Amino acid sequence: MEDGLIRSLSTGLSQKGVRDHNERLLLSLLQRHGPMPGSDLSRLAELSPPTVSSILRRLEGEGILERGDPVRGKVGKPSIPMKLAPDGAFSFGLKIGRRSTDLVLIDLTGGLREERQLTYPAPVPEDIFDFLEDSVRSIADQMEPSHADRICGLGIAAPFEMWNWPDRTKDLSAAFAPWEGIDLRKEAQLRTGLPVSLLNDATAACQAEHTYGRGKEFRDYAYFFIGAFIGGGVVLNNSVFEGRQGNAGALGSLRSIGPNGESMQLVDMASIHQLELRLREVDLDPQQLWSDPDSWHSLSRYVDPWLGQTAQELAKAALSTCSVIDFEAILIDGAFPTSVRDDLVSRVRRYVVTQDTRGLIQPRIEGGSIGGKARAIGAATRPLGAQFMMQASVGITV
Repeated sequence: MEDGLIRSLSTGLSQKGVRDHNERLLLSLLQRHGPMPGSDLSRLAELSPPTVSSILRRLEGEGILERGDPVRGKVGKPSIPMKLAPDGAFSFGLKIGRRSTDLVLIDLTGGLREERQLTYPAPVPEDIFDFLEDSVRSIADQMEPSHADRICGLGIAAPFEMWNWPDRTKDLSAAFAPWEGIDLRKEAQLRTGLPVSLLNDATAACQAEHTYGRGKEFRDYAYFFIGAFIGGGVVLNNSVFEGRQGNAGALGSLRSIGPNGESMQLVDMASIHQLELRLREVDLDPQQLWSDPDSWHSLSRYVDPWLGQTAQELAKAALSTCSVIDFEAILIDGAFPTSVRDDLVSRVRRYVVTQDTRGLIQPRIEGGSIGGKARAIGAATRPLGAQFMMQASVGITV
């Protein structure tokens, strides 16, 4: 990238320092619960009204918060709710997948401002980093200078050990192997000049659902995201739990049984990759699943049996996860149209009822709400959270 742009981005909002605990607490409450007046924030945060008022004035002055419409109808003068200012900060999110790479720019409220996509048969590192560099430059050039100065970083969502997931129908090892020696964070920083955060792609999708989607409805839940390969996430006490090495919720590795009784993993039985195999067997191009959402309906002859198998596998996997932790709900989302997700969730609910649930409390089976962009949006959430919000902890509730 041009030196000028690198300097502009890298000296922006991300360099303003670490916000103190009380600021982060109030911002996290507003993100989680929506606009509210200072009196409500004071009660929830257990801070004195003068302290809250001082922090809110400061954050409003910095452009991080803005005032909502006065709430009338109660005794006394109207209360004025405070809310996150969409233009208060921005963040890039990059999802590196086995079939496509997505780049998004979101604002402080999670609003999607820009998006770019690159599709391919297999991910080639140089192509993806060129795509990242060119897209970040293009998007930043189109932004108002005052907004570009408020870009706080880049989050990258990538599969855990992507080089260990080759396409078994083709010899693509040459395409996957180079990823093993690449430092994603270092290369992305060199290409963009931005601070970079790295997280597992399924965990990122879970983070997006938890922050901006239906995750707000549940305290503890397991999350399944079905992409080219299936992955998952875990939420405990209203926080996404990443684990010691960032690989908690590796639900794709749950054990399953193949059609001939062989030991397999959930990823081998309930991934879009299985649908791709069905299409290749009849000489149909599986790439259309990623480039043309309507193909999911026109290919219903092949999609329907795949949905049946995937639903059965998810029903068993959902109960397996609940045997370890008493989850309130199981959320299911994926890189497919909303109607396909709704059909899948409905089927999983029916299959769960037929399973042996002795010793278990059946969880609610619910659909997610973010969809195919969840991994990129979740990645973009990480720099915003690091700069403004309380850091995730299973012992802290906001």
